Amino acid sequence: MAAAGPLRLPLFAVRRPWPCCPRRGAACPPAGEIRAAFLRFFEEKHGHRYLPSAPVRPRGDPTLLFVNSGMNQEEACSMAWELLTEVYKIPKDRLYVTYFGGDSSLGLSADEECRDVWLSLGVPASHVLPFPMKDNFWEMGDTGPCGPCTEIHYDHVGGGRNASALVNQGSPDVVEIWNLVFMQYSREAEGNLLPLPQHHVDTGMGLERLVTVLQNKRSNYDTDLFTPILDAIHKGCGGPRYRGLVGNADVGHVDMAYRVVADHVRTLCVCITDGIYPGFSGAELVLRRILRRAVRFCSEILHAPHGLLASLVPTVVEVLGDAYPELKKNADQVMDIINENEVAFLSSLERGRRIIERTVQQMKPSAKFPAEVAWSLYGNLGFPLDLIDLMLEEKGIRLDSAAFNELVLEDAKRKARGPQEGRQLEGTVVHLDVHSLAQLQRDNIPATDDSPKYSYKLGQHGQYEFSPCQATILMLYRDQSLQKEVGAGQHCGVILDRTNFYAEQGGQASDQGYLIRLGQQDILFPVESVCLCGGYVIHEVTAVETLRAGDQVQLFVDEVQRLACMTNHTATHLLNFALRHVLGESTEQQGSHVTAEQLRFDFNIKGPVTVEQLQQVEQVVQDVIKRNEAVYMAEVPLALARKVQGLRALDEGYPDPVRIVSLGVPVETVLTSNSQAAMQTSVELCCGTHLLQTGAMEDLAIVSERQLVKGISRVIAVTGRQAKQAREAGQCLAMEVDSVSIRMKQRRSTSVLEMQNLSKEVGQLTKVMASTAMPQWQRKELQSILKSLQRTANTAIKKLEEQQAEEKAQRLLAKHCNQPVIIDTVPADSLSILMKVVNQLCDKLPGTSVLLLSPQDSGEVLCACQVSKNCLPVFSAADWAVAVCTQMEGKAGGSPVVAKGSGNAKGMQGALTTALEFAQSKL
Repeated sequence: MAAAGPLRLPLFAVRRPWPCCPRRGAACPPAGEIRAAFLRFFEEKHGHRYLPSAPVRPRGDPTLLFVNSGMNQEEACSMAWELLTEVYKIPKDRLYVTYFGGDSSLGLSADEECRDVWLSLGVPASHVLPFPMKDNFWEMGDTGPCGPCTEIHYDHVGGGRNASALVNQGSPDVVEIWNLVFMQYSREAEGNLLPLPQHHVDTGMGLERLVTVLQNKRSNYDTDLFTPILDAIHKGCGGPRYRGLVGNADVGHVDMAYRVVADHVRTLCVCITDGIYPGFSGAELVLRRILRRAVRFCSEILHAPHGLLASLVPTVVEVLGDAYPELKKNADQVMDIINENEVAFLSSLERGRRIIERTVQQMKPSAKFPAEVAWSLYGNLGFPLDLIDLMLEEKGIRLDSAAFNELVLEDAKRKARGPQEGRQLEGTVVHLDVHSLAQLQRDNIPATDDSPKYSYKLGQHGQYEFSPCQATILMLYRDQSLQKEVGAGQHCGVILDRTNFYAEQGGQASDQGYLIRLGQQDILFPVESVCLCGGYVIHEVTAVETLRAGDQVQLFVDEVQRLACMTNHTATHLLNFALRHVLGESTEQQGSHVTAEQLRFDFNIKGPVTVEQLQQVEQVVQDVIKRNEAVYMAEVPLALARKVQGLRALDEGYPDPVRIVSLGVPVETVLTSNSQAAMQTSVELCCGTHLLQTGAMEDLAIVSERQLVKGISRVIAVTGRQAKQAREAGQCLAMEVDSVSIRMKQRRSTSVLEMQNLSKEVGQLTKVMASTAMPQWQRKELQSILKSLQRTANTAIKKLEEQQAEEKAQRLLAKHCNQPVIIDTVPADSLSILMKVVNQLCDKLPGTSVLLLSPQDSGEVLCACQVSKNCLPVFSAADWAVAVCTQMEGKAGGSPVVAKGSGNAKGMQGALTTALEFAQSKL
């Protein structure tokens, strides 16, 4: 993560002579010059071309948080050596090369071919060193492509010494600067290695390490990729300058803070520019934690004023902007996002620090930090677990990790069950039973005043400000009974006299957050969900300490989640209007559900929704968003609401008064006699929480549309940054589909393998398309193209296979003439081709039985056979294939007429003999 920015290929090249070498006293080239020389070398001398840098968000792969470092295929060894020694002028005697020394347990011999390549390039034998699997065998993960690798290491000390003993020993004096991986195996789930059908070389080099070498430095942070940022940190915080100290020498961890902040702000700039924003899951969660860690180092160790982190963005742009011009376009947005998140975290940080301090004071000696408190910090104040660990480590205390992991597991199970099922399994904590409800009414416990849930406004800078709410606990509910007191660690329902929490109703998910008791600001009681029952708002709470009726509490809604729900609820109303506008006024809502993550909307429709209609619906929504129309809300008498033209029919189930939500038109206007305003915009009855202006929605993308039953369709949509990400994913997939389409149209080769690879690529894109959040109209368009491409590929493969089979069959016919049995070997790329050769031979020679074997590069042998109908039932193709493949330690199957199978090449000669003997015994 830390090096997210510099891993991508830059976009520019500078045509200037290379000015320096890495000897002491020589001029030091700037990083931009080093990067440009790299590009110029491969582009001008070796005919390569460079492309716009790929975003750090993976294209079309929801399982991967960030892309891996870029790699390319080249005559890699000679190019690497030429670039380092002839272009960058690095002294050859300072370079050491490693290669894979083999592994007898896996039957892998030493990579002597690689060793000989380096020796042929003039590298002294004393500088070419073998290493075992842990050092020189590269694997991305537990499974997948892998292979032996060779590395180039640089000796910072030099001076004619032999530093071979320090290579791969973790010495800061001898460091790796280049790695080349020979991709030739696939690691299977069982752990064994299988040869790949195609071999290639992946090569990667660390820019920071190369710059360190060429600028005569010993640390990445001493190069001009970092020094301007470190200088800006010093200027911003006013403390001591960065001195490059580490470990015990770095008293107070000041220099470590410099490095963390410099490293993290680069990551933040690149990721936010590429559309990854601090959030609550996946890559967004990783980025949120990085930002918060940087903020903490700024405030607690560097004692910097608020805003330092964002103030570093222009410097990062100055350092990396030439390589990544996207940074220049989005600098202001990056600064705004960093500042917003810093303000939110600093307030949580202060409260979290107090909670940790108070908890530590109450702990017994040698005790572990309680998991419940850590979970509350994690879930309610947004503390990353590593930050909690770090703050505890500074106090010499450890977290009860086992108990914490249990809480994480319980939370995951509850979320997987869903809110309704989860509550049922927990003993209906939230929903009051009828007896308890009646008791509350008999005891004259007043219904909850939940009007504060609507108390929010737009601040001076356009941010939403939510009013605080103070309340009194009226009653507690546990085990289907009302209680005056609930002990620590228990799960319960809390009934308050007033609340600013939104209870789940009207299709909108409930708020989450926490409450604290007045006078105990450092104890958080997490509120996991909220529901409305008979006028009472029940807060589902975990009692960290004892709760009692009469306690005074202050309520804190999770503002991020609430704002996301507000955005998606307003978007639901707007979507309803857009669907009616595009599909016709007969389109009626059949149900909806709004969460922080997405919105779901069901509606009636006679036929399927077309691609064009989906596009039109999105366009209607986007037009309203661009106009940034005001959202008006007011409570009005039910009788008056009934007169609004365009509002759907009202039954007796609505409360009186009712709440009207109108987009762009004041409620007073739509209530005017004979007003047509409600016909031209979205006007609905709704008790939900909404945006105050539509512009905050930013965007809406319909990511799914399907028929639930005949006449009822369901759409799922996302808004804001999620919508932007969906569009980016769609654009990336569209580019990949275009690439496959062009390659299929321009194919010059008659290779079956090439067409099969294209067919597989189409299949993979089809799978990715089905699971990726992207605009549904675009998904439908691309799926249609992919279906056509798949048909084209299948037709081409069939035609090519038939052509190849025809050629091979003709040669075999000439060789074997009119023999009753043909047994032979033939090269074939697939079992399908081999089977076609057998079929064509038998078609041309109806009385002949044929068995063919085809050895493969992988060591496998394919088998296909067909028996003449004249020989049935005595002679069976299935029995023939089984006998032959068993001889090769393989398997086979089929019918009496045709059969196929495979085996091991070691037994192929014996299999040919068995095939002939078996046939002779049946004829």
